[in-house]
Amino acid sequence: MTTNLQATTTLHNGVEMPWFGLGVFKVEEGPSVIDAVKTAIKNGYRSIDTAAIYKNEEGVGQGIREGIKEAGISREELFITSKVWNSDFGYETTLAAYEESLKKLGLEYLDLYLIHWPVEGKYKETWRALETIYKENRVKAIGVSNFHIHHLKDVLADAEIVPMVNQVEYHPSLTQKELQAFCKENKIQLEAWSPLMQGKLLEEPTLKEIAQTYNKSVAQIILRWDLQNGVVTIPKSINESRIVENASIFDFELSNEDMKRIDDLNKNERTGPDPDNFDF
Repeated sequence: MTTNLQATTTLHNGVEMPWFGLGVFKVEEGPSVIDAVKTAIKNGYRSIDTAAIYKNEEGVGQGIREGIKEAGISREELFITSKVWNSDFGYETTLAAYEESLKKLGLEYLDLYLIHWPVEGKYKETWRALETIYKENRVKAIGVSNFHIHHLKDVLADAEIVPMVNQVEYHPSLTQKELQAFCKENKIQLEAWSPLMQGKLLEEPTLKEIAQTYNKSVAQIILRWDLQNGVVTIPKSINESRIVENASIFDFELSNEDMKRIDDLNKNERTGPDPDNFDF
């Protein structure tokens, strides 16, 4: 099991993806996002996740450059993810969107590029564009985000390349067991966005009780639960002490009993939209 912040899972194409990273959803462009990214890299994070719609790719790029310098590492040691937004779906427009993201980030390639939402009638053409970028060796891995089982089946029916990752809302109130089983069966790595349910789970009584047992924070318990479930996780924070605390989860292991107690908190409750009812 994962024993340190640089530990990786191997995607089905052989690419190594860190189990743990920093998400920057809703982090403002400018000093805020630059500092968060730089701080994370400086403190050992090797994975950064952004998206075109977050409108902070330029700041993320700046943070990456500063972080690389301060940590004394190379670009190749990082795993950078971005996503194509719904309004850019389609074959040519997706190819252009990828180039635009690279330009804003100031990077020559991405490690992972995702389809952000399953926009009906459009995501297959978009997937074809991602396959092209991948076949041309301009991206290390490609995947999807917010895809239910039926969306994945639809893509797989025509895909030349099986998505390597499916990034979805995932936390103790939304455990997505069926989706995870389907992804595992098809060698698609599940990744959690909003793992802490935007802070809504931090006062949950069972989680607080478990946290006391291990002398850890509720956030650390949830993030450890992600990893022990084989789910990549990318908590968001702009606060240095929180960025460090979130990642301090490699010195303990949850018991099977506690894992089950957390699993049992599932209510199929979302903090974000349901991909089947998303207003695109």
